[in-house]
Amino acid sequence: MSAPQTVEELVRQRLSAALGGWRGMVDSAVAPLAFLVGWLTTRDLLVSVGASIAVMLVALVVRIARRETLQFAVGGILVTAVAAFIASRTGRAQDVFLPGILLNLALSVVFVVSMVTRWPVVGFLVGAVTEEPTAWRRDRGIVSLCQKLTGLLLAGYLVRVAVQLPLYLAGNTTALAVTKLALGWPLLLLGIVVAGVMLLKGRTPLQAPHAAAVED
Repeated sequence: MSAPQTVEELVRQRLSAALGGWRGMVDSAVAPLAFLVGWLTTRDLLVSVGASIAVMLVALVVRIARRETLQFAVGGILVTAVAAFIASRTGRAQDVFLPGILLNLALSVVFVVSMVTRWPVVGFLVGAVTEEPTAWRRDRGIVSLCQKLTGLLLAGYLVRVAVQLPLYLAGNTTALAVTKLALGWPLLLLGIVVAGVMLLKGRTPLQAPHAAAVED
């Protein structure tokens, strides 16, 4: 992969790596799909959770065989295992979705704070590969772009919480499983398309020699 020459190219590459590309999206979808199928056919919590873990283990084996990164498969297994443990202790099937809801809520808070303080999270993706990790913040154009992209990601987290939290409180496991799948990779794909359009428009130099300072 060629070295990025603009901020937009860099952010595209970093977002793709952070999301795991197409394989990462597939891995994130198979567990909730397996749970949904298991729940609709058996209404058994252990069977449904077992199906989720089984497909994640298959994804892990496939990645090992292809010598690909295990980050997303292992992460999916850990999240599913934690959710299964909580649900097994409470005996409530809807608790399988509680860790995901709490994670989206926590990320929403982090992203809001980062935007309010004008240290948008996406900016750190830019800074991570430059000699000066915080130099991006001295350029108004880069900060503006990172604010918009951070806001785009934030919107996804907020939508998931807004839809799933009421369903969780109502104990509607089937609807939770459906929305978990629907608001997973389809929503992520929509965000990628919107971000792609935003990034294709700009040609911000990766290191602007005379960047204007951003006012706090």
